[in-house]
Amino acid sequence: MKDFLKKLFSTDSEAGEMSLNTKKVVVAVLSIFFMLSLLIVAWIEGGRNRVLDHPNAVVTSENKDCVSCHTTKTPGIVGQWKESKHSQSGVGCYNCHKADKGDKDAFEHEGKTIATIVSPKDCSNCHPKEYKEFQDSHHSDAGKILGSLDNVLAEVVEGFTEFNEKGEKTKESPAAVSGCLQCHGSEIKVLANGKLDPATWPNTGIGRLNPDGSRGACSACHMRHNFSMAQSRQPENCGRCHMGPDHPQLEIYNESKHGIAFTANRERFVKGMNEREWLPGTHYEQGPTCSSCHMGATKDLPITHDVGARISWTLRPPVSEKIDEGAKKSGKTVKTWENRRKDMEKVCKSCHGDEWIANWYKQFDNLVELYNGKFGKPATELYNMIRSGGLISADVTFDDKIEFTYFFLWHHEGRRARHGAAMMGPDYTQWHGMYEVADRFYHEFIPELKEVIEKGKRSGKAAQASAVEKRMNEILNSPMHQWFIGKMSPAEKEARKKASDAFKKRYAQ
Repeated sequence: MKDFLKKLFSTDSEAGEMSLNTKKVVVAVLSIFFMLSLLIVAWIEGGRNRVLDHPNAVVTSENKDCVSCHTTKTPGIVGQWKESKHSQSGVGCYNCHKADKGDKDAFEHEGKTIATIVSPKDCSNCHPKEYKEFQDSHHSDAGKILGSLDNVLAEVVEGFTEFNEKGEKTKESPAAVSGCLQCHGSEIKVLANGKLDPATWPNTGIGRLNPDGSRGACSACHMRHNFSMAQSRQPENCGRCHMGPDHPQLEIYNESKHGIAFTANRERFVKGMNEREWLPGTHYEQGPTCSSCHMGATKDLPITHDVGARISWTLRPPVSEKIDEGAKKSGKTVKTWENRRKDMEKVCKSCHGDEWIANWYKQFDNLVELYNGKFGKPATELYNMIRSGGLISADVTFDDKIEFTYFFLWHHEGRRARHGAAMMGPDYTQWHGMYEVADRFYHEFIPELKEVIEKGKRSGKAAQASAVEKRMNEILNSPMHQWFIGKMSPAEKEARKKASDAFKKRYAQ
């Protein structure tokens, strides 16, 4: 071995140079190293989903000029589009942005009549089923927030509809434009010069009112311009609007076992999310997302874009009611709450047994009924009495402290409790929910109500004030509330004492 190495690396004593054998070995080793490096780099790069390479993108003749120009001007948009299924099917810029000359928001651009806004009506040319389902959904009505209490807050209490730093009248409160309307949707207005009103656009609110008369924005969930199904099915996608102190669905989902299971298995499940029908048991076996339950297909149900098609309660108002009650009152015929629940139970059966589902719904119903009966209905009745009786101003909202208190009780704490129960978030049901509802009712609403009553008696409205006082006392003397006024029954007191003593003994307190 020593002789071989000596011979291999021997040098010409006269020239002081490497031998021919040594040079061959060095060149061979370097060549092998170089080739291996190229192979490794090729393997790594080949496994990447590179943004700039889109071999499947089909650019048709009518879209060729758009793509060519915007590749330079807005490369991000073109890159997104090339990653989309639209591009693979030859559906390009002009197919979606094409407009008629009579359209309110139409304008001429490079020899073509186009519109910036692509409305659900435009999308219906290729997606008629999804369009109809969406138009029938509560999502498409989200723009009706205009004039609601939420909007009063944004336009009057928080904001000002004539605010502008230059002193110009805007007719829209910046608090509403950049807040409420970004989720609920604005009413798009076209200015006299053909430009879109900056107070109403840009906007991708789910219930946007479009210039062509349609409602909604598909891009609220299906982000431009790659329109990825995997992205639209992520819980964070819904969480853009369904989060926060008044409707913390995303936070509740993250706390729930569904959310925990999805987070733990996200990497495995995300690939199947791009399938048209993301089926439980086929593409994933646990960890359903918002879209799984409210929109997704099962072995018994097709995909739907009507997010309320499987909901039995409405948990939004001061007092919850079955989802079809409002329609019945207005004489409309809609899918009954019983049939909606049956469909949701079919979703549940993908992973749960009949007894589990029935018992869970019983727990959920009981919590909603408890909130309604103990706090929602009494607080709403008393609040309506002081407004209708003139004990607080009826023409202006939120100028009396008790109005804020009542609003927080149902709009924040009450919703959190109900949503927590609906989505299996125990902490939101209890500590962020019913506990705070009770605290608000007993230690703020009732004391403030008593102040309103006393003020009414002193200001010539004794009859109205006495009527409210009588009803308040009837409520507080009812079995659910009598503990608060020192009228807990002896049997209940004894039971509470035994439970307390046992707890202290158990934990040696």
